[in-house]
Amino acid sequence: MEDNLVTEVRSAQESLKNGITLHEKKSFKEAIEEFKKSAMTHAFDSKHVEELGTKLKSGSYKLQQESIAYMGCAAVHLNKLIQSLEPGRSQEVPVDESLISAFKDWQ
Repeated sequence: MEDNLVTEVRSAQESLKNGITLHEKKSFKEAIEEFKKSAMTHAFDSKHVEELGTKLKSGSYKLQQESIAYMGCAAVHLNKLIQSLEPGRSQEVPVDESLISAFKDWQ
């Protein structure tokens, strides 16, 4: 199970990084799909992304703002995945340095 989780952490991280790249290129719809993919990788709550989407649709948010909301969701999820790895196993996942520094301040 733990080997599978390491693979899923890598997959979630790759989707998050792809989403950030797409967001920076202003390809917001594609970025949102990558962020959703990241957040649904080994999901702790399978309805969370759907609930976020419902809340965003009920507001009058711009596509860029929606992308940022999904980005945050994916980043928090990835952080939680990394923290759920057994001690020592997180070294098996080469976490991007920019993500590590961002996660240090999160609880």
